[in-house]
Amino acid sequence: MKKTDTSECTLCPRECRANRAYGRGLCGEGQEMRISRIMLHRFEEPCISGSDPQRGSGAVFFAGCPLHCVYCQNREISCGGVGRVYTPNALAKELALLEEKGAYNINFVTPTHFTDRIIDTLNIYRPGVPIVFNTSGYEKKETLQSLYGYADIFLADMKYGSSEAAERYSSAPDYPEVALEAISQMIRLVGPPSFDENGMMKKGVIVRHLILPGERRDSVLALERLFKAVGCDSILLSLMSQYTPDFAQEGIGSLHRRVTSFEYNFVLERAQAMGFEGFGQDRNSASRVYTPDFFES
Repeated sequence: MKKTDTSECTLCPRECRANRAYGRGLCGEGQEMRISRIMLHRFEEPCISGSDPQRGSGAVFFAGCPLHCVYCQNREISCGGVGRVYTPNALAKELALLEEKGAYNINFVTPTHFTDRIIDTLNIYRPGVPIVFNTSGYEKKETLQSLYGYADIFLADMKYGSSEAAERYSSAPDYPEVALEAISQMIRLVGPPSFDENGMMKKGVIVRHLILPGERRDSVLALERLFKAVGCDSILLSLMSQYTPDFAQEGIGSLHRRVTSFEYNFVLERAQAMGFEGFGQDRNSASRVYTPDFFES
């Protein structure tokens, strides 16, 4: 991969052009790779986390985020400064340890702003399990293209159907168009979903959509646009009801309540009518217990 010019960072669609060698970008991070938690994570989709309670997805939670959603459940790390510096060599050793512990895959969570460092890491040590890039969907085609041959699986959000919702919750009115183009690129890079003999994902794209309270019609619009852009055969859909108001900022619409059964079923029925297949969630998933403790050693 061609080295990123750290004097003008353009890794994400914000293109803040910050000099991250001496300061921080809009993602909140400098040039050094900061990581908030490395763990076996058991709360991803079944084909990612598996069913063995002693195993899980080998999650690497990076500090910082380019998107800054007002309801972010990982705010401690996305903009709270929780994390410590790892060199590519140090991270490579951690990936090997995750494999030894039984990780089904290596799951890079919110990796965009450290893409070049991650590639450096994988050039030092390439695990023998699938590599997952777990993203907000707000990605540049050029950055994604640099992951060709490195990424096996993408866990990508499709957060919003309208620019109004994207502006209101993430200050990114271009999000729907950017995410749809990014998801299309992801499919081109890794192909349709494929699985091993135990049902664990080897390749492919899972598109996640988190239903927000009061936004069921925007959710349907997001799925309609997704269907029009990529169809339903080249991805799996993960329709999520786990929104919890514990993390929402004050004064933002109806975000201070949970999603109702009516709202979730309204979106689910339309997703099924479109022909999407994948994963759903019980309403008891709407709890902060599913958010990792980033202060744990």
